[in-house]
Amino acid sequence: MPSCRRKERKMRFVLVHGAWHYGELWNSVRSHLEQAGHEVHTPTAGGLGANDDKHVDLRGASAPIIEYIKSRDLRDYVLVGHSWGGYLISRIAIELPERVRRLVYFAAFVPAQGRALVDEIPPHLHDALRASAAERKDGSVVLPFPVWRDAFFNDGTTEHARQIYDVLRPQPFGAFTDKADMSGWDKVPPAFSYLAPNEDNDITQGEWGRHPRLSNRLGVFRLIGMEGSHEVLLTNPELTARKFIEAGRD
Repeated sequence: MPSCRRKERKMRFVLVHGAWHYGELWNSVRSHLEQAGHEVHTPTAGGLGANDDKHVDLRGASAPIIEYIKSRDLRDYVLVGHSWGGYLISRIAIELPERVRRLVYFAAFVPAQGRALVDEIPPHLHDALRASAAERKDGSVVLPFPVWRDAFFNDGTTEHARQIYDVLRPQPFGAFTDKADMSGWDKVPPAFSYLAPNEDNDITQGEWGRHPRLSNRLGVFRLIGMEGSHEVLLTNPELTARKFIEAGRD
């Protein structure tokens, strides 16, 4: 009997990492997407390259990704942003609206005009970040391992959590305090998905949870649920890849 299953459209993905991350940390997800026949790009944001200056704002963080897209003339792509990467994909889409097929906010912040990431997190977390910045004095902030283990990596083993923690990079604090400029957002194609892991607890749930508090800023959007923590891209990359395909489809 002939199959009636619809042939899946092959997609082009640009995956934008979150805070303390960089492009190579997508490698496992990338492998699963490529095995399914999709094209995948994983550039690194400004300030998170191995030798980058940490004094960057949102435009400075987005600039290398925008240059990566332009230099390869990428078009018709699904632009995925994880966590803080929601600020970056919004900036990229504003600057290159004609190239984007769909925006996928993956456990991500959805920015609003004039509001920085630090305006969207509980005061105790903002205070902890400011204390880290004051201690480090190089424009960056870091996470304590217990916060990483319990709030970010809560669905993985301790050994895996430590392995990843040891290769995280200090995060530019200026990209957390820079207020989003959403001028031009009205030119971005209104094709949005929000991917919400149900064990995501990095900024605590309830009144501070990103979904639906921030996701509703998108207006009409496709909501995709999944199992997993804030770092499910690392603890379950196969599931993450499948959910990216679901979130990115037409």
